Amino acid sequence: MKYAIIIPDGCADEPIESLGGRTPLQAARKPNMDRIARDGTVGQSNNVPDSLTPASDVATLSLFGYDPLECYTGRAPLEAAAMGIELGPRDWAVRCNLVTVIDDVMVDFSGGHVSIPDGQVYMEVVREHLAGGPLEFHAGVSYRNLLVYRGSANDPAPFARSTSTQAPHDIPDKPIANFLPAGPGSDLFRDLMTQSRKFLASHPLNSHRQARGESAVTQIWLWGQGQSPRIETFERRFGKRGAIITAVDLLRGIGAYLGWSRINVPTATGYLDTDYAAKGRAGVAALRDFDLVCVHVEATDEASHEGKADEKVKALEEIDRHIVGPMLDAVQTFGDWHVLISPDHPTLVRERVHGRGFVPWALAGTGIAPSGKTYDEFAAATGAKRFERGHDLMQFFLVK
Repeated sequence: MKYAIIIPDGCADEPIESLGGRTPLQAARKPNMDRIARDGTVGQSNNVPDSLTPASDVATLSLFGYDPLECYTGRAPLEAAAMGIELGPRDWAVRCNLVTVIDDVMVDFSGGHVSIPDGQVYMEVVREHLAGGPLEFHAGVSYRNLLVYRGSANDPAPFARSTSTQAPHDIPDKPIANFLPAGPGSDLFRDLMTQSRKFLASHPLNSHRQARGESAVTQIWLWGQGQSPRIETFERRFGKRGAIITAVDLLRGIGAYLGWSRINVPTATGYLDTDYAAKGRAGVAALRDFDLVCVHVEATDEASHEGKADEKVKALEEIDRHIVGPMLDAVQTFGDWHVLISPDHPTLVRERVHGRGFVPWALAGTGIAPSGKTYDEFAAATGAKRFERGHDLMQFFLVK
């Protein structure tokens, strides 16, 4: 039995006026996703418990069959695993975004989607000024970087589960004063963020970037802190060997904890310009060696955060053409098969932030009766299955 999962991150949305009152899923030409829905079944799942923040870390754990209320400790530890950073029992990982804050307003959570080379330049100067003692700064991909606090018995980290931080992508164009870190250890976070303004806002690279029409990086933003989680491997829990293809460290880190192989696609960017076709080819090739192959695409989420409905539609069409179609055709050559299409959470173009609530999924394959439906939010709401606990979907998907 072969299994394929395609995740168009954040693709669920609400009707949008510029799309004629349709959602991006309804507006997109996506014959392969619709074929899965028509020849299989559709439904809904809620991947984010009410007590947790709607974000890809929580929602993806749920989508992969794990109750985040039992295993989620924070976003940054998952990304640390992707970067090969080992965390001891007293260590904390913290997400470190390169951002653009002007007049104390969050103008751009990604520093203009800073390139990897530029991001490394900025992080080197962050290390020069702020690293030392228990503090380590690690450059990641683009604006997504990490701070690691190495705690010890004699010098424990000052943070606690009650420490509160805010994801910068959820406060676009808002004053940052109401969203600064709070609780144990927050003074350290605030101090580091304030200090970073002194050398980042005036960095000479900003002049070159602005001359190219790109945003300046003005400071770091610290959030998503946590300690290393305890997560049972996917093979132990479900008896399947898995692999994941993604350009995002968070998903790679979750894959690492699940014991999945992480397949690198050099031309995948985690943005709108990603190489969809290369990811599709990598997914097809991986089906030969693994029971389950997951391809994650960030572009739909990024388009939502930028408020670009047309780009979200375009990304969905590229995913359908270059990833869903080839994988759907390939998986059927191995005998019994199942294919699942599902986002992790909604991301609303109108608000440019993650949303709560149910997301639509479509599942086709061996033993699945045809529904005759399309793949979109409204068709899924009339489907036969609705999972209040999103992590229950995986067991349903894996049953032959």
